[in-house]
Amino acid sequence: MTITRAIILSAGQGSRLLPVTADLPKCLIPFAGRTLIEWQIGSLAANGIRDIHVVTGFREDKVAAALAGVADVDITLHFNPFFKVADNLGSCWIARDAMEGDFVILNGDTLISPQIVATLLAQATAPITVTVDVKDAYDADDMKVERDGDRLVAIGKRLTAEQSNAESIGMLAFRGEGPAIFRAEVEAMMRTPEGVLNWYLKAINAIAPSGDVATVSIEGMEWAEVDFPADLDIAGALTARWTHQSGQ
Repeated sequence: MTITRAIILSAGQGSRLLPVTADLPKCLIPFAGRTLIEWQIGSLAANGIRDIHVVTGFREDKVAAALAGVADVDITLHFNPFFKVADNLGSCWIARDAMEGDFVILNGDTLISPQIVATLLAQATAPITVTVDVKDAYDADDMKVERDGDRLVAIGKRLTAEQSNAESIGMLAFRGEGPAIFRAEVEAMMRTPEGVLNWYLKAINAIAPSGDVATVSIEGMEWAEVDFPADLDIAGALTARWTHQSGQ
């Protein structure tokens, strides 16, 4: 059965992109005539994912207004009231009721091509599947991955150079028992003292020893993370190329 639901984590402001994000959520930055989140929704919808759940926070009113005009998808908003002090594990907890049945989750700052979504859906057979790219070296800000074949061994920014042989692009698929496994780990971690300070991929790292987490490589496919000022030009060039290729 194909996946038809996605959760997009878009609660943050994107303070590293100031002043662009002073009054504009990162997910609403325009690229080639469409906002970042519209590009994401377009790639998801092109692959039959039209039940879209968006976790909002900073300037929720602007996000709600922008998404009200998006056609051909069913959008549900989940407001994260502690977005200023929480990392994205808290956003996952806010959206936990949407984690029924199979779903895809992605960070709200990542442009992904329809081809990447199609590849993940076609190859995600494990309970939890992490989409990864492969490159020659990984820096301190990369969400590094250690793989043994297709199995995910560990994930985190603090993995050593010797451990790291892939990078998470911030998009995962959950099938079968995967949603319940992930939701239970999110709820358990939220009950710890550091709770909302955690990345949700820390939960994936905790699950990894069970053998329930696999990886799918999208090496050579097009994507871009929008996190720093230099990323704006990269994302703009990428979306301009996509627009040209589609003839729009």
